[in-house]
Amino acid sequence: MQSSQKKHKTVNPLSILLLIFQGALVGVGAVLPGISGGVLSVIFGIYKPLMEFLSNPGKTFRIHFPRLFPFFCGYILGFLGIANVLSFFLEKYPDPSVCVFVGLITGMLPSLFREAGEQGRSKGSYVSMILCMCAIFALLMGLHITSIEVAPNFFWYLFCGFCLALSLIAPGMSFSTLLMPLGLYTPFVDGIGHFNLNILIPGAIGAVVTVICLAKAVNALFRKYYSIAFHGIIGIVLAATIMILPLQSFSAPRTALINVCCLLAGILAALALDRFNSGVKAREYPSIQHQVNI
Repeated sequence: MQSSQKKHKTVNPLSILLLIFQGALVGVGAVLPGISGGVLSVIFGIYKPLMEFLSNPGKTFRIHFPRLFPFFCGYILGFLGIANVLSFFLEKYPDPSVCVFVGLITGMLPSLFREAGEQGRSKGSYVSMILCMCAIFALLMGLHITSIEVAPNFFWYLFCGFCLALSLIAPGMSFSTLLMPLGLYTPFVDGIGHFNLNILIPGAIGAVVTVICLAKAVNALFRKYYSIAFHGIIGIVLAATIMILPLQSFSAPRTALINVCCLLAGILAALALDRFNSGVKAREYPSIQHQVNI
């Protein structure tokens, strides 16, 4: 048992860089409008170990933390650092930037579907996928149609933290999509970028409470109804991806060509990441099912 654990502790430096890069992309996805950090964590194969760790940190610390630590570092880097740089591109070139992320998600959908079928598929799996897709379509369309703004305060920033954590725990839910219709997105992100404690403290409290309350329930759902839950996530991913695609920018030939190139770049990058990630994941990260009884 000890020799096996020592073997798993030998980590390829390239895989560490990959995890940092993936964490940075998830952190960026948590900030950029229309992008879900949870979707990217699912696509990168980090969602299950992340939820297992958050729901049971004491029992899963030695198993998951060595891999999650570089991911967390990348997440902080992306959330606080790279996000500020990419926000510039999102402001100056919003449609191509979103198209890169859409391409990234699209390119990883085949591997996501394979992972969802690891324990087989049933009629309930496809029903779950369709129902979740329809629910997200209805929710996002309703938020888009409804434009209600509120005055930011301590309690609303608690809500912002809740939305931020929810976007990671519930893949497909972009916290920016929830906050923009209320007029909370800009002040919350600006407060984080400027390390405003009046915003950071309530936001952190809301996020931590949300993780504590929901992570264990979500993890239990996956243990008992893996196929149904995972296919539901695919439905969420599909709906969220379709909703953020800037279709209006494809009307002009020049912008359409640029956006198509960005989509292809994202797809190619996703395929390359999936190929490398599948190799290191199989060698270095065996399933928790064989190592710990949660």
